[in-house]
Amino acid sequence: MIAGLDGLRFQHWQTELRPDGILVLSFDKAGSPVNTFSQDVLIELDALLERLALDPPKGVVLRSAKTTGFIAGADIKEFQSFDAKGTVGDAIRRGQQTFQRLAELPCPTVAAIHGFCMGGGTEISLACRYRVASNDPSTRIGLPEVKLGIYPGWGGSARLPQLVGAPAAFDMMLTGRTLSASAARGIGLVDKVVDASSLIDVAAAYAAKGSLRPFKQRFMGWATNVWPTRQLLAPMLTKQVARKARKEHYPAPYALINTWARTGGGIQNRLSAERKSVVKLASTPTARNLIRVFFLQERLKGLGGKDHGIANVHVVGAGVMGGDIAAWSAYKGFNVTLQDREQRFIDGAMTRAQELFGKKVKDEAKRSTVSARLKSDLAGDGVAQADLVIEAIIEKPEAKRELYASVEPRMKPDALLTTNTSSIPLTELSGHIARPAQFAGLHYFNPVALMPLVEIIHHDTMAPQTQQRLAAFCKAIDKLPVPVAGTPGFLVNRVLFPYMLEAATAFAEGIPGPAIDKAAVKFGMPMGPIELIDTVGLDVAAGVGAELAPFLGLPIPASLSSPPEAGKRGKKDGQGLYKWENGKAVKPELPKDYQTPSDLEDRLILPLLNEAVACLHDGVVSDSELLDAGVIFGTGFAPFRGGPIQHIREAGADALLARLKLLHARYGDRFAPRPGWDNPALRQQAAELSTPSAA
Repeated sequence: MIAGLDGLRFQHWQTELRPDGILVLSFDKAGSPVNTFSQDVLIELDALLERLALDPPKGVVLRSAKTTGFIAGADIKEFQSFDAKGTVGDAIRRGQQTFQRLAELPCPTVAAIHGFCMGGGTEISLACRYRVASNDPSTRIGLPEVKLGIYPGWGGSARLPQLVGAPAAFDMMLTGRTLSASAARGIGLVDKVVDASSLIDVAAAYAAKGSLRPFKQRFMGWATNVWPTRQLLAPMLTKQVARKARKEHYPAPYALINTWARTGGGIQNRLSAERKSVVKLASTPTARNLIRVFFLQERLKGLGGKDHGIANVHVVGAGVMGGDIAAWSAYKGFNVTLQDREQRFIDGAMTRAQELFGKKVKDEAKRSTVSARLKSDLAGDGVAQADLVIEAIIEKPEAKRELYASVEPRMKPDALLTTNTSSIPLTELSGHIARPAQFAGLHYFNPVALMPLVEIIHHDTMAPQTQQRLAAFCKAIDKLPVPVAGTPGFLVNRVLFPYMLEAATAFAEGIPGPAIDKAAVKFGMPMGPIELIDTVGLDVAAGVGAELAPFLGLPIPASLSSPPEAGKRGKKDGQGLYKWENGKAVKPELPKDYQTPSDLEDRLILPLLNEAVACLHDGVVSDSELLDAGVIFGTGFAPFRGGPIQHIREAGADALLARLKLLHARYGDRFAPRPGWDNPALRQQAAELSTPSAA
């Protein structure tokens, strides 16, 4: 044992001196299934490193004692509490000082990375002299802080550009994407990739003998960080960010670039600039709301356990939705049979499935295994073996009921029957079903591979176990489930419909589509509503309109009152409200002197907020957090605003209601305030989410 560590007991850290004189330092956070950095963990590590500095071993290998991964990052729940207390600066300073103490140890240090390595986990590895990673597929290395409205603040933004060069460093930090071990090796972030079985031995060998980094990597680290290069690269990086995020909505990427561009000198100077910038960002509404969204996501993930009892899935309907649901389920490990009334529809879906597998599964040997899980089934023989049947046919209640009558008698006693209907109330579908307790809605969103949300639609006679099994199934296919009532439009389409309807109304009045889209994107929506209508399809929008407009008492403009002309359904036909080329809308330029109506943003957004209030009032979801989560993950509603209800709280419910009443007086009853604006939940701060610590 190292003399300085004799007699010391640590709660979160374990030390073992190897025969070769290398000290293995293992992180094993007490009482937690994963390693996260809380303040007590950092305080303990700092004390340990202080002793090691006085009596250093030949080298130090930093590893995780958890089987679940390396380090998930900071304890976000604790970080949230520091923001509330105004002590974020102290927390960041402690992390920086501890990691800098590691960097200054008078012996070689090596991070031995296996499994996930995120945020603070990546930052502590950057403070080591070398990094060795396992080639296991679970090993992913990233700095996702930008998704929380901040950026790496424990030395990550100060060290990474110097290590791998500014272009590669900013690609990681600005996107928040994770890298495999081999990709990290490719940019110079990792020095060696090895089998997990030899990870510690190889790391110890690096600590004992070291290795000189390739000249090209050392040169990139120097050349891309000198003052003239920073001034050249910074505007290019800013322009790149501006194409995807507005500065007033997402200030963190801009602050990261600016701090790097104007800060030179030694590591202490760079750490100081990093700390000041991140502390400032942490108190912005964007960071607070994005951290809230993180916990909303964790809550949805927590709704699904592991016990779904589903191995075989049968999908009826091989259109865009049904075919993509089948392909995604097969990709995620389920045996899937796909049925339709004609083979040509199934063939088209199978072709699209191969495109998905080609993008997602790079290893051809594994791709053939995934492909084999999806089978064409014109006759519907898969029904008898299915544990879950998903109906995804035309949006006509009578057609769905007829299908259920033929399918249900062939199903196993414990199998679940679900519908992917986007708007039909389940009471219209469940009346003639023999086992209504095992019937539910399972509503996916288009495109299935990209949209994270699935609505689990319940009805009065559905068994609680059915919802639990479906939530677990959603978790197994990497989707976020939100339980909703089976009323028309459920949650997402009901909230989105008045917004799209008002956009179509404004378009019919002669307001140009690009002006309408621009107003929505300026608010923070990921896509304008006119482009969205074309993307969803005018045929689908008209079908949803026919179902929802009477329920909501809203008039429908001509463009959505009847099915579109043949070949003019939108993106899928290349022509709709816009012309489409190569999958992109061709939007006409606005005249230079065009003045956008001053109330256009309110006309679009307030109907959405109005309906969100009504959904909360009607109990479509059980609470405001689930409503915000469903609308964010189902529509892309401006995440930096925290969801419709959180936005109402921050903007002021009374102020928004007054603006809604102005529109009501100006344009008529479609803007009449819906029931629920007197709900106290609209005027209180968002309740703290009861979620386990995560990072």
